Amino acid sequence: MSAKILIVDDSTTDCMIINNMLNNYVTLTAYDGLEAMEIIEDNPEIDLIILDLNMPRMDGFQVLKKIKDDCKYKNIRTIILTNFDEIDNEIKGLKLGAVDYVRKPVNIDSLKLRIDIHLKLKEMQEKVEEDNKRLDSLVIKKSREFKVTRDISIQAFVRLLEVRNIESHNHTIRTKKFMKLLCEHLKTQKKYKDILTDDYINELVTTTVLHDIGKVGIPDSILLKPDRLTEDEYNLMKKHVDYGVKALKDEVHCETVIPSFINTAIEIIATHHEKYDGTGYPAGLAGELIPLSGRLMAIIDVFDALMSKRVYKPAYEYSFVIKYIKNESGKHFDPDIVKYFLEIQDKILEIFHKYAYDTIKEGDNYA
Repeated sequence: MSAKILIVDDSTTDCMIINNMLNNYVTLTAYDGLEAMEIIEDNPEIDLIILDLNMPRMDGFQVLKKIKDDCKYKNIRTIILTNFDEIDNEIKGLKLGAVDYVRKPVNIDSLKLRIDIHLKLKEMQEKVEEDNKRLDSLVIKKSREFKVTRDISIQAFVRLLEVRNIESHNHTIRTKKFMKLLCEHLKTQKKYKDILTDDYINELVTTTVLHDIGKVGIPDSILLKPDRLTEDEYNLMKKHVDYGVKALKDEVHCETVIPSFINTAIEIIATHHEKYDGTGYPAGLAGELIPLSGRLMAIIDVFDALMSKRVYKPAYEYSFVIKYIKNESGKHFDPDIVKYFLEIQDKILEIFHKYAYDTIKEGDNYA
């Protein structure tokens, strides 16, 4: 299919001459800028415009600006027509988006050569854009496949805990929703808004459920023991952190290609039992040396554990749990996170009750 070219010039003679030069192309003609814009509006598939700058009603500069400002015309290329003494106009036209200029009187061979070059460039540009669209589509497809694979893998891990009655299904749902709610609230604060990007929050929420995955390596006699653990048993229980980290790291064979969500998961697993005052395990990290993911998980995990009935303990009253969290500010928990957690405690409690079957009502005597 022949390229479509619009000739815009207030000189009837010049239009006729250029039209005759371009008999191998489909040509349209306009005698001022307003008429040109009407034709362009009706023919957005125009490939190239040959545009005079000095015209009545609407000059060439105004046409260039309108084309430049409307993205639907971004693939239209424009060659401007100038006189020999209009160097300033040439520069101004090029700055407004023209791709080339031809001086009057028009040289037939020069004009044809320039048209051929720019039509080939346009064809190449459109091919690149199409290739980029196909590539973007492929990337989106692969990203979706990766996300599905990731989510299936995570759920498979979590099912190991649920099957062994180590954690309830509702516990994993609650911790995910707590994490999202707390992150979204922290994001409104200046200190965290640049850290808690949408992607990072999504990683935190997705990998939260893996925090205790290492418990699959702990014997049932310890995990499900209804009595207080001995010191030796407790030391063995603490190894679930190392087991969880190792389970993920053993599957990573090249550090340069570790997905960021794996790093986030490892951080959560490794640091959710660290305490702000440095008395936690396994590394005894203190303050903000504990990654944000671990500091967030610590308060979420303890809140849910205290509020829930376990084989080794009853569920505690909400008032007792909130008092405990306040008392542990600066000790177990980051005081900054405690502050923002307490600001949304009503929403946290609402989520807990919505997804809990092992809760007690305020007033039950479990404290």
